[in-house]
Amino acid sequence: MITTLQDTTTLTNGVKMPWLGLGVFLVEEGPELINAVKSAIKHGYRSIDTAAIYENEAGVGQAIQEGLAETGLPREELFVTSKVWNADLGYEATLAAFETSLNKLGLDYLDLYLIHWPVEGKYQDAWRALETLYKAGKIKAIGVSNFQIHHLKTLLETAEIKPMINQVERHPRLTQEELIAFCREQDIQVEAWSPLMQGQLFDNPVLHEIATKYGKSIAQIIIRWDLQQGIVTIPKSTKEHRIIENSSVFDFTLTAEDMAKIDQLNQNHRVGPDPDNFDF
Repeated sequence: MITTLQDTTTLTNGVKMPWLGLGVFLVEEGPELINAVKSAIKHGYRSIDTAAIYENEAGVGQAIQEGLAETGLPREELFVTSKVWNADLGYEATLAAFETSLNKLGLDYLDLYLIHWPVEGKYQDAWRALETLYKAGKIKAIGVSNFQIHHLKTLLETAEIKPMINQVERHPRLTQEELIAFCREQDIQVEAWSPLMQGQLFDNPVLHEIATKYGKSIAQIIIRWDLQQGIVTIPKSTKEHRIIENSSVFDFTLTAEDMAKIDQLNQNHRVGPDPDNFDF
């Protein structure tokens, strides 16, 4: 049972990763970003997810240093994720991109480093670089993002170390059941980005009815649905009251019937790019 914001899932290599974290996609460098990350740490979040392409690693790093100083927490209590961008996929380029991210964040190591998108013909070499960094102790866990089943199968043909995480778009309109089943078979932990579908579900009548029943917000219902299915989730917010609200999901349990109702909202509808058809 997941009962607190600090509860963790244990990845295949024994590393513990918080079930719930803060995402900072599209949050620009500046006070809003720093305040959001510091608020999250202050209110009990222990996982922060960024990426090179978000161009906010320096601000996230500053906020982490300030947040740790203000709370007295040791660095080891935080789980920090970043991702290598498509332009840097390649063995040497990925090694260099990692050092750049680490320097911007001002950290000695990363808890998780992901290949951001499965660029054909490039992600295998990038994965070798992640394996090298992992063996050198610079990353506690390595994984991928936006990989479909066939991408994972191709990677597993040559990988020495299995990805520990696959971070994908996942929300009630895109439940990704086949992909999740495959990842479970392979002991790859699934993590949801855009779990709230960028706010597009906040007027959904089915979710509204369920939220009313439990006296919770639609965001809380969706986050709870993810957690009850064993999905790590990283809702994005910059507002302190929302950051607190998104984490107030440990005092209720959705019934099997309500879980099924949410599952039935699936339309295989993406708000982000299609991993099989992107050109960046």
